[in-house]
Amino acid sequence: MAKWTTADIPDQAGRVAVITGANTGLGYETAAALAARGAHVVLAVRNRDKGKDAATLISRRNPGAHVSLQELDLTSLDSIRAAAEQLRADHHRIDLLINNAGVMYTPKSTTQDGFELQFGTNHLGHFAFTGLLLDRLLPVPDSRVVTVSSIGHRIRADIHFDDLQWERRYNRVQAYGQAKLANLLFTYELQRLLAPHATTIATAAHPGGSNTELMRHLPGWAATAYPVVAPLFQDAAMGALPTLRAATDPQVLGGQYFGPDGFAQTRGYPVVVQSSRKSHDAEVQKRLWTVSEELTGVVYPVG
Repeated sequence: MAKWTTADIPDQAGRVAVITGANTGLGYETAAALAARGAHVVLAVRNRDKGKDAATLISRRNPGAHVSLQELDLTSLDSIRAAAEQLRADHHRIDLLINNAGVMYTPKSTTQDGFELQFGTNHLGHFAFTGLLLDRLLPVPDSRVVTVSSIGHRIRADIHFDDLQWERRYNRVQAYGQAKLANLLFTYELQRLLAPHATTIATAAHPGGSNTELMRHLPGWAATAYPVVAPLFQDAAMGALPTLRAATDPQVLGGQYFGPDGFAQTRGYPVVVQSSRKSHDAEVQKRLWTVSEELTGVVYPVG
C-alpha cells in the first residue's frame, strides 16, 4: 500500500481547525499542513508571542494561509472557559478540534486548579475544552475531535482513582502514563456518546518517537540515554502525520487510533494501530468520564 503523506490531505477550504499547542513541534506541523490545504487554522496557545511567531512562519510557507490565534492555558479552567467563549463567538462552526498540547515527565507540580500537572493539562484541560466547544462541531458533517496520545500510555500506566492527583506519592513516568491512557479512554467514551449523532467522530493518534520540546523534562536515566536513541526518532513533520490522517482521511472511522507503521511504532507512516487492553475497559472509560465532569464542572451536550 502507498504511504500516507500530507499530499493525501483532501482540500480543507472552508473548514475551521482549532489546534491546541500549535506554536511548536507536532502542533505547529499539524497547523501548517492544514493551512496549506486551505483550512482556517486557529492556533490555541498559551504564549501569544510564540503563537504570533508560528502564525508568521505558517503564512510565509503558505502565502494566503488563513491563520488566527486564541490564547489558551490548559492549566487553568478559567482560561479554558474564556477561550471557549471567544471561539464560540468567533466561529459558528468548528470542523476539527485537535487536542495536541501536552507536557511530559514534569517534576511534581499542579495546575492553577490544583490538578497534577500532567493529568490536569493533558487530560482534564482537553476534556473541559472539548466539552465547551462540542456543540460547535455536532451540526457539522464529518467534524472530528482528534486527541493526541502516546506510546507512553502503555508504560507503567493505569488510572489511579484512589490518588488521581498523585498527592500521596509521585512518579513522573507513571503520571505521564496515566494522562496518556486517559486520552484514549476519553476518546473511546466520547466516540460511544457521539455515535448516535452520526456527524461527529472522535479519533486518536500518537507520533511515535519524535524529537520535540516534550523531551526537555526527561528523568535522569532517560536524559542520559536520549542522545543514543534520538537518531532512531523522527522529526516533528513525520510525527504529525498520524494526527493529520486521523483528522482528514475520508476513510477514518470513529474510535480509530493512528500511529507510525515502523518498528515498535516509533517511526514511519501513519496506519491504524492498536492501543492497550486497559484503554478499552468500558467501565474505566465511564468512571473516568464521570470523575472528569465532576472535577472540571463541564457536562457534555451528549449522552
